[in-house]
Amino acid sequence: MKSMHNQETEALYKAILSLKTTEECEKFFKDICTIKELEALSLRFLVAQQLDKGKNYNDVSRDTGASSATISRVNKCINYSDGYRIVLDRLKESGDEIL
Repeated sequence: MKSMHNQETEALYKAILSLKTTEECEKFFKDICTIKELEALSLRFLVAQQLDKGKNYNDVSRDTGASSATISRVNKCINYSDGYRIVLDRLKESGDEIL
């Protein structure tokens, strides 16, 4: 995947890391994202969680309403990148899995 590492993204990542509670995250993401952007991010993460639990594309699509393109993209990231994997594994370790 194409790297988006530059000063602007570095500042954004640091801003996100400065958040301490889910309430702070909610406030920040509501300010920085449109409703549609936040819905899209949330949907992708839901898809990642379901794929990680072993659900197939058809079940994920039925349960989430995600398109096959979205499911395929998320699956590719899970299998060939490590961003989702880091978060999914940490949530499992901490017992904070939502689904």
